Order: sequence, then structure tokens, then C-alpha cells
Amino acid sequence: MTDLIDFLAAGGELSDEEWRSLIDGDYDRQLLFNKADEVRRRYYGTDVYIRGLIEISNFCKNDCLYCGIRRSNASVSRYRLSEEEISDCCKQGYGMGFRTFVLQGGEDSYHTTRWVERMVSGIKEKHPDCAVTLSLGERPREDYEIWYRAGADRYLLRHETASGSHYGKLHPQGQAYSRRMECLRDLKRIGYQTGAGFMVGSPFQGTDELIADMRFLRAFQPQMVGIGPFIPHHETPFAAYPAGSLTLTLTMVALTRLTAPGALIPATTALGTIHPQGRELGLKAGANVVMPNLSPAKVRGQYSLYDNKAYTGQEAAEGLAALKKSVARAGYEVVVHRGDAL
Repeated sequence: MTDLIDFLAAGGELSDEEWRSLIDGDYDRQLLFNKADEVRRRYYGTDVYIRGLIEISNFCKNDCLYCGIRRSNASVSRYRLSEEEISDCCKQGYGMGFRTFVLQGGEDSYHTTRWVERMVSGIKEKHPDCAVTLSLGERPREDYEIWYRAGADRYLLRHETASGSHYGKLHPQGQAYSRRMECLRDLKRIGYQTGAGFMVGSPFQGTDELIADMRFLRAFQPQMVGIGPFIPHHETPFAAYPAGSLTLTLTMVALTRLTAPGALIPATTALGTIHPQGRELGLKAGANVVMPNLSPAKVRGQYSLYDNKAYTGQEAAEGLAALKKSVARAGYEVVVHRGDAL
């Protein structure tokens, strides 16, 4: 297995059978994690980049079957942050050492093209040494272009799965796999540092779907890849499905590091939600980004994409000192840096 891992790390193209053996084969996963950590250190050393996550709205027009803030969930207490609140979050985060702000929200029609443009340009004017990342879903290419010209540096748009048929099982009619991929291509062509990503252990997912994800990442080479376990939400059609496993999620993080070696890969909140040391284990498997929550404390619990989402302690910006110690114990160092992809 060591030879196969080394072959992948050297840029080798694997057969489906070889991918299958790495994803669900019976072998010592520490061999894979060690190689992923070696590659990540080759590109990024021991640096861990922090992103200040600001969840600007939990309104969403979409009805994704796995998501707790889906349109059909009438039990969600909806909110929108004002421009002043978002600006205050950035000011607070800057003082803590954050040099990237991530504006994330549901697909909310309140956030017009001009509203987002104004927000981005305002943040860049006040904090010119910072990066602004947007994660606002599928929009017309013209919107992406306007926001890029306003100063947005990065855009996160998880592809969720690289299998069109699987995508159809996770989303209602009207949400098309082809449209998601078109948006990702648009973002990269415009010049954004573009982030894709997928869930591990989502309903109807098998090894073939995970192989498709790896082949997509190899071809597309996104600058960022967000990978987390599927965690069910009790107010969705997938409430009774089991959560994705820690081991398989770490495996996919490590394989992603070998497949897209220069990517920025977060140790996600979902990893920290399913295991107390999930974040540290993610870093040791090849991740190099953490995203503490900068949103006002009063709304953090309302951005409930899945059940029991962690948003206190080291998942919160206020817990940054504890987070730094935790990262240091894992053998890495939180740095004050924009942390652009190589």
C-alpha cells in the first residue's frame, strides 16, 4: 500500500480499483495520513491559517434535502445580519489577528448584487491587507464578476458530489448538477481562488461516488477544498440517516491533499462536531485551515446546517487562545496571514 500512496503523491493516475483500495481497503490508515502530512508540510510547513467565519443569513431559497436551513424547515428562527453588524465582526476579528473574513449565507434574495458589492468594497477599504471570501451559493456570472472587481478574493461553492445521479438524490428538482459545475467553472475563469468540496457519508453515497470526487478534484484543481462528514438534521428528509464516519472523512482529507497538494483544506467544524479531537486529527491528515466563528453569539445557534453543530469553545473566535494551544499540541502553528493558496 505504501507504493500506491507514494505513486498518488507523485501525481500518478490511479485506476478505479486502486482508488477503491485506498478509500475502503483494509490497511493502516496512518500510512496515508503520514504521507498527506508530509506533502502538506512540503507546501505549507506547519502553518495553519485562520479564517473568521461570519454567517450573514440563514434565509435560503433552496430546499436541499440534507440542510437544516432549507426553505421547507418552518421551525428555523431566521435572521439576517446588518451591514453594520458584519462590519463590527470584521473589526473585532481584525483585532484578534484574522486576515481573512468568510461571508457565508443561504441563497438569500435580500443580498442583491449591489448589496454584496457594497459590503465587499467596504471591508476591503477598512482592511486592505485582508482577504474576503464569499460563500453565497449559485449566482449569475455577472454577479461573480462584479464582486471580484469589488475586491472579493475567494469563493467557496461546494460541489457536494461529483456524481450527477447522486447530486439528484440530495437535491430537489430544479437544483441541477450542471448548474453547480457551471458556477465553479465561472468562478475559476474570473480569477477567484475557488473552493469546492463534498460531504463524506451522505445518503446514497458509495465508493464509486467518492472516486468521482477524487477524479473531479484532480481535473479541476480547486485552490480550496472543504470536506466534512455528513451529519443529519432532525428537520430534514435525511433525519434518520447515520452520520459519516471519522475515519472515512480523514481518509478523504488525506487523499485530497495528495490529489490537490497545493490546496487550502480546512479542518471543518463538522469534524470537530463528530469527535472531540476532530480538528486536530484533520490537521494531521493534511488539512491546514481552521475557521472559527466570528458571527454574533446571538445567532450562531440559528445557522444550524446539521444537528449539534459546534459553535462555542475553540469553534468560536473568542476561543482563539485555546485553539492556538490545541493546534500547537498537534504540531502546527496558527499564523497571522491571509494564507493564500500556492
